[in-house]
Amino acid sequence: MADHDSQSPHVNEPDSRDRPEGAPVTTETQPAATPTGKSIIREYAEALVIAIILALTIRVFFVQAFKIPSGSMIPTLLIGDHILVSKLAYGFQLPKDCEFQVSFPPVTCYSSTMLAQFDNPQRGDIIVFRYPEDENKDFIKRVVGTPGDSIVIQNKKVIVNGEELADSAFTQRIDPGIIDGRINPRDNFGPITVPPDSYFVMGDNRDQSLDSRFWGFVKMDKIKGRAFLVYWSWNGQGNWTNWIRWDRIGKFIE
Repeated sequence: MADHDSQSPHVNEPDSRDRPEGAPVTTETQPAATPTGKSIIREYAEALVIAIILALTIRVFFVQAFKIPSGSMIPTLLIGDHILVSKLAYGFQLPKDCEFQVSFPPVTCYSSTMLAQFDNPQRGDIIVFRYPEDENKDFIKRVVGTPGDSIVIQNKKVIVNGEELADSAFTQRIDPGIIDGRINPRDNFGPITVPPDSYFVMGDNRDQSLDSRFWGFVKMDKIKGRAFLVYWSWNGQGNWTNWIRWDRIGKFIE
């Protein structure tokens, strides 16, 4: 027989010596607890707080959604595309306090401290970064030059390390004219060498893109992540039946 601690809690049951022979043993039962109005409100509040914390954690550390407002990346990305950007594609940056602020419009900022770098942007990657001339604005462009690359543009032809970068299916040109590089760097630019920890970026819509030809390089610590998916696309023009671009939803970005 096991010894019982005299101070351990025990169940109070009727002793068999106190009941008539053959009488059934009965125990008192407590009525089941029913949720009150306050407990239901508390449960919903706790669920909401947890959901907000999870959403902020995902936004700060893993994936962030962006909307394409301009045509500088046509035909790859269209005005009205809503995209997802992987924030861990290249590394982990330490967020500042303002990342956790809930504001409208949302406030987004990072420190320049890279806690861990997993990879480097490669030529052809589409990246989101803080605009060098106004870090409150986010830009999206394609990487054309990586650290150490020599870049020159001659009559619209992009030459990297002495080899012409062939236009791909993702490149669009709409103006057949050539602009003198002394007037505008759009069609004639360089040569320049991409410095360490920096990248030369261009829009796929080459004739209508404000990019590294005009304002210089993108520093590694200004890059937020790599775009990888169109999760929604809103046209908003023409017949209402065409307002949603169904064929673009779920499209991976190349």
